[in-house]
Amino acid sequence: MNPADQSSVRVPGPTPPAWRKSSRSQSTNCVEVGAMAGHRAPVLMRDSKDRSGPVLSFDRTTWRDFIDSAKDGEFDLI
Repeated sequence: MNPADQSSVRVPGPTPPAWRKSSRSQSTNCVEVGAMAGHRAPVLMRDSKDRSGPVLSFDRTTWRDFIDSAKDGEFDLI
């Protein structure tokens, strides 16, 4: 990823997060997840089409609960 893409998002911390695109993203519905250094640092999520737009922040426990629920199919549509 271009380093300029990382600096366009203002997030707290000494270094920008390492963003990665979801492997399940489609061409028009893409999200990226950013990890900050440190075991207590938040997990960040943004729209890959709007890298300078809003960033959602989740504490690690909430993020883990969300991932577990998604894997269990809690958010699947019929």
